[in-house]
Amino acid sequence: MAKRIGVIGVGEIGRAVVTGLCEGEAGGGEGAPEVFLSPRGARAAAELSARYESVRTCADNQDVVDRSDVVFIAVRRQDQRAALAGLRVDDGKVVVNVMAGVGNDELRRTLATDAPLTRAIPLPAIRERRSVTVTYPSHPVVDALFERLGGALPVADETAFDVFSALTGTLTTHYAYLATLASWAADQGIAPEDAERYVRGLFEGVGRSLGDASRSLDRLAADHETPRGNNERIRTTWFDRANSAALCGALDGLVADLRRAPRDCGA
Repeated sequence: MAKRIGVIGVGEIGRAVVTGLCEGEAGGGEGAPEVFLSPRGARAAAELSARYESVRTCADNQDVVDRSDVVFIAVRRQDQRAALAGLRVDDGKVVVNVMAGVGNDELRRTLATDAPLTRAIPLPAIRERRSVTVTYPSHPVVDALFERLGGALPVADETAFDVFSALTGTLTTHYAYLATLASWAADQGIAPEDAERYVRGLFEGVGRSLGDASRSLDRLAADHETPRGNNERIRTTWFDRANSAALCGALDGLVADLRRAPRDCGA
């Protein structure tokens, strides 16, 4: 794994990358990679630098690039030009583009570099090294790094990358679904804190069961369902074919928009 890693943009994903890398290697001590952080997001950068011996905040973004072998670009799309303008990125560096909505063609023009660029979709759970990260195009250094953070899933082309990008658009819907369950219980007279505690515990158990790769998702559903039982009733009366089709239709629309976007603008 690369031992000198830079992160430009220390937001949610940038923090997760640093935490996953450092917690996975002797708690940030001996064996952890050197990590160089941009001064943007000063509070988060200072907190990470104080927590891990191998992490330090740089004077500016050029300093991050110069000190690193692998550079994560994790700023928001609307901030990219201000954050990246004028940066000099040697061709020997490896750049990991985790910016939503910014394709590699656009980023390459901004950076004016021939360095290898790989897009990636890391999720916050990489901080616990429990999330698979989709990458395109595959790069051995980048894929090896994400293997340490929960697994790498290289895809063959941007069409496949767009499908996985669309899937990430369902995350907050899942949280909203859980919040609706807790709210419904509260409307039935349950104390809101008890309703939320129960819903969290219920679905934490579901999350653990997903770690059993020997059973397909359909098999897991069947194993948790009794014929004519409560789970079957809700699935068949609420998440029926029309509901399922509506979800697939929403995903179809999202991925179509991603594919219509100019390739230099990305997903």
